[in-house]
Amino acid sequence: MADDAQGGLRDRIARQGEDALGKLAQDLLENPLVNTAIARAFDARERATQAQEAALGALNLPSAADVERLTRRLRSVSQRMEGIEEAVDRLDQRLASMAAQPGLDERLGALEGQLTKLALEIGHLATALDAVPAPMPREQERLEVDAAPPRRRATKKKS
Repeated sequence: MADDAQGGLRDRIARQGEDALGKLAQDLLENPLVNTAIARAFDARERATQAQEAALGALNLPSAADVERLTRRLRSVSQRMEGIEEAVDRLDQRLASMAAQPGLDERLGALEGQLTKLALEIGHLATALDAVPAPMPREQERLEVDAAPPRRRATKKKS
């Protein structure tokens, strides 16, 4: 029972302390003098940060924001490289499993033979297409006719 009384008393004091701190913070934030001082402090902090970045830039030194940005980019590149490594490992495993299949060399040899035949046939077709047709005998040549003037359409005469 003594523990319950102490626990209850402790909770009540903690609540009262939190309430008092909350009320004090609220009063301070509503005070225009404190509010103005806080705003000026933040403004001074912002100007100091800008001056620091300008000074570091003039000395050609990276700022904390530059270092943070570089760190994020390095993490991104690292994650991408890990993904590439995993993909290469999977590809290596697939190639190893394909090499272990029986008859793969025979199938590849058959494919190479078929490709060779196709290449020869395409070569023959190309030479046949490039061949110039035999000249036409003079008796079969057509004579060119000058273009006749366009014919006028006959119109009815009015009587």
